[in-house]
Amino acid sequence: MASLGVEDAKRLAAYTAIDTHFPTNAKVVGIGSGSTVVYCVERIVQKRAKGEIPADTVYIPTGFQSKELIIQGGLNLGAIDGYPVLDVAFDGADEVDPSLNCIKGGGACLFQEKLVAQCAKKFIVVADFRKDSTNLGLKWIQGVPIEVVPLAHAKVRQDLLEMGAITATLRLGGKAKAGAVITDNCNVIIDAHFGPIADPVKLAEQIKMLVGVVEVGLFINMADAAYFGNENGSVTAKFNNGEVKMIE
Repeated sequence: MASLGVEDAKRLAAYTAIDTHFPTNAKVVGIGSGSTVVYCVERIVQKRAKGEIPADTVYIPTGFQSKELIIQGGLNLGAIDGYPVLDVAFDGADEVDPSLNCIKGGGACLFQEKLVAQCAKKFIVVADFRKDSTNLGLKWIQGVPIEVVPLAHAKVRQDLLEMGAITATLRLGGKAKAGAVITDNCNVIIDAHFGPIADPVKLAEQIKMLVGVVEVGLFINMADAAYFGNENGSVTAKFNNGEVKMIE
C-alpha cells in the first residue's frame, strides 16, 4: 500500500478523533487552531449535514483562524467568555510526549488554546505522525512558544537565557509583517529552545512565574487522548491512562 502524505495523515487523525469523541448531544465544543484542525471542522460539517450531530451545537474558537473556519462551515459561533464550560475541545499540537504533555503555540494562539482546553470536560489532540515524540523538545526544536506582554519582551528573553534556554528568540512576522508577530491578544511570542526537556512540569511553572509572561506553550496533564495519523493509513490513539491503540 502506498504511504499517505502528511495532509492525508492529518485528515485521518482528525476524522477518527471526531468520530470517536464528538458527543451526540454536544452543546458546546471547542475548536483549536492549526492545519490539522481544518480537517476536524471539515468532518464536523459533514456529520452535521447528515444529522449525525446536533445542528444547534455552539463552537468556541481559539483564535482568528478557527473563528473563520467555524463561520465558513456554517456552524454556530460562540465565545469562551459566554460559554466557560465545554463538552469537548479538539486541537492540534507541535509535539506530544508519551504522557500526552504537549508543546503548542506554533501558530501563536497558545493563550486562547489553553483557555479553551482548560474549560473543556475532555481535551482531544489531533496530529500527524511527525508530532508523536518520546520527549518534548526533541523533535520540535523551534522552541517553547511563550506569549509575552510587549513591554517585557527584552527582560523575559534575558530571564529565559539565564534559566538555561539555548536560544530565546522574539518571533518575527517575516515577509508577511515587518516586526514581531502580534497575537490575537495583542502580545508577542518568544520561542525558547531548551533542548530535550527533562521536567516539563517544572519548566512550565518556572516560565509562568516570570513577570511579563502571559502564557506558556507547555500543555501539562491536559489532554485526555491524542490521535496520530500514520503513513501506513492507520491511526495511533494514545490515552492519558497509558493505553495505546492502533486503529486500522
